[in-house]
Amino acid sequence: MQIPFSPSAHSSLGVEWELQLIDPETRELTSGAIEILDELRPAGASEHPKAKHELLQSTIEVVTGVCTTVGEARADLAETVRTVAKAADRRGLALMCAGTHPITNWNSQKISPKPRYEQLVENLQWLARRLQIFGVHVHVGVRSPAKVIPIVNALTSYVPHFLALSASSPYWVGHDTGLASSRSKVFEALPTAGLPYQLSGWDQFESYMGTLISTRTIDSVREVWWDIRPHPDFGTVELRICDGLPTLDEVCTVAALAQCLVERLDREIDRGYTLPSPKNWVVRENKWRAARFGLDAEIIVDDLDNVVPVRRALLDLADELMPIARRLSCADELAGIQRIVARGASYQRQRTIAEANGGDLTKVVDSLLEEMATGL
Repeated sequence: MQIPFSPSAHSSLGVEWELQLIDPETRELTSGAIEILDELRPAGASEHPKAKHELLQSTIEVVTGVCTTVGEARADLAETVRTVAKAADRRGLALMCAGTHPITNWNSQKISPKPRYEQLVENLQWLARRLQIFGVHVHVGVRSPAKVIPIVNALTSYVPHFLALSASSPYWVGHDTGLASSRSKVFEALPTAGLPYQLSGWDQFESYMGTLISTRTIDSVREVWWDIRPHPDFGTVELRICDGLPTLDEVCTVAALAQCLVERLDREIDRGYTLPSPKNWVVRENKWRAARFGLDAEIIVDDLDNVVPVRRALLDLADELMPIARRLSCADELAGIQRIVARGASYQRQRTIAEANGGDLTKVVDSLLEEMATGL
């Protein structure tokens, strides 16, 4: 099977942000996407170009166009979010984002009436029905299909960095899971989700996808939801590991980190370097540590089994990438890593609010609504 890859001329950027629709009175996830998106759909179009349905009717995904800088992506997202927020407000709903909703039971949610989602639920049953989870996905352009798989393999070393920084799902149906990111564990239960396989190159990627399609495991490449995956149509590497983030600043920080890392790896290939492929069991262990402990995790950093605090690893990485960030005009956004580490990731902020209010998780919802509306 041949899968054409549309290479990008530079490390272009695209961001997808999955937003929750909330009833401010009950603080519950509430259906409203059908009506909101119908209102926003341009005349004669099948859908809004930058506001989309997701699996649940209580979710709207906002997406950017193809951007050059993080600042451009910020402005693009902000404009769409403002439009969606106004339409939601007219229906008595508000927007927020976190990897999970602290209190709503997934059993109460309605599936969006699209054949793609209906087929997903039919195939995966309980695994799909409980996908009341929300993420941020970042696409970064890659200049050649020969580079894509080496870059995906190398990026798996940074799974714990992205996950610890974005972890925002400590609660599941009204209970503290004890994890920083329960979303990551819910999602990886799907048969084609979780960590990517370490493949030898684009030809092996084509062979693997061909097997899945010919054996009717999937209908298209889009149904492989790895934490980091190639996106042939867009000509990108897509990082899907991040939990949903409550603020635009945090979204832009992970976008800057992704763009800088892919740019560095792409240029290292140009210089003749062979990119590292970390051991699968190390990647798996590091992902678990980040999901469990978030910014308090200690991660394995070399073949000698040395570990370092992920906080230090993040700060060191931000320093290493800063020259690239300046060239890409995202130095301030990359510096957001320091601000998140100092202030606390979302899962930490949520637990602080809950503790200050005797475990009342409706106050956590209120704090997430406030962060979405005003930032940190």
